[in-house]
Amino acid sequence: MQLAIIGLGRMGANIGRRLMRGGHEIVAYDVSHDAVVTLSREGAMPAGSLEDLVAKLKPPRAVWVMLPAGKITEDCINVLSGLLAAGDTVIDGGNTYYKDDIRRAASLREKSLTYIDVGTSGGVWGLERGYCMMIGGDKAAVDRLDPIFATLAPGIGDIPKTPNREGRDGRVEQGYMHTGAAGSGHFVKMVHNGIEYGLMQAYAEGFEILKEKASTELPEDHRFDLDLTDVAEVWRRGSVVASWLLDLTTQALAEKPALENYTGVVADSGEGRWTIEAALEEAVPANVLSAALYARFASRKPGSFALRLLSAMRAKFGGHVEPKADK
Repeated sequence: MQLAIIGLGRMGANIGRRLMRGGHEIVAYDVSHDAVVTLSREGAMPAGSLEDLVAKLKPPRAVWVMLPAGKITEDCINVLSGLLAAGDTVIDGGNTYYKDDIRRAASLREKSLTYIDVGTSGGVWGLERGYCMMIGGDKAAVDRLDPIFATLAPGIGDIPKTPNREGRDGRVEQGYMHTGAAGSGHFVKMVHNGIEYGLMQAYAEGFEILKEKASTELPEDHRFDLDLTDVAEVWRRGSVVASWLLDLTTQALAEKPALENYTGVVADSGEGRWTIEAALEEAVPANVLSAALYARFASRKPGSFALRLLSAMRAKFGGHVEPKADK
């Protein structure tokens, strides 16, 4: 099957590679000429512009946009909408805000274009492991592009089948799902990323509790000098908290047990905030997810004004002296 990909970053290029390995024809475009040349040497058809990309596609065309959420994706899709013809499909595989998907789908529908939003999970490992996909949009268009999604998906692998799933959509067990109308794919992926924040924060807090058990602030007979690398490894094997995130944590600890190659400043890419916004709109308590997001904010502001003000208040009402900061 033929597919165009716009945006050849870490995920976009690997999506192209996995599809070419599966026998699909890729037309590739990126503002970076070097990125286009690199993928073309591996078998992709290079495009020098969006106009050139559209001209190289056979109708009904399908264009996968893999760009950062926001203006760059918005501008790209606006240009494409003037180049594509009735019956063509635009796929947004990035981390777009689901309300933008709903708006875009309605706008493109007026031009007889189909819009599909694909929440894509797999990161830099997707080329080999495959991509878990949550797909929103018109069912007929999603079904037509099924060969693309089936190739990108991880497949059932060695994960045991879940009992009592008889009669349900078999694609889900392969690692991809048609979630419903446009916007629903990115909505499910958004909540997925919010949960990811919470899981990561839970691991981070738990391992710090283990690490600080050796603190000299504790009574000597209550201290344990725990090997965190080995704790992580043993938890991978039969533990209730085993997961791919724990696998990656174990790798990081094995490489640098003190994690001295990291600063601890943690970014957020937007989905966590949007998840909390959705929780507020739905009046759903999201204590863990919101705390995990706020922890990321705090990581970027060591010695923030708020923390200094807390110290000032304690000093004023109780004469409390600040302890020396850990180094």
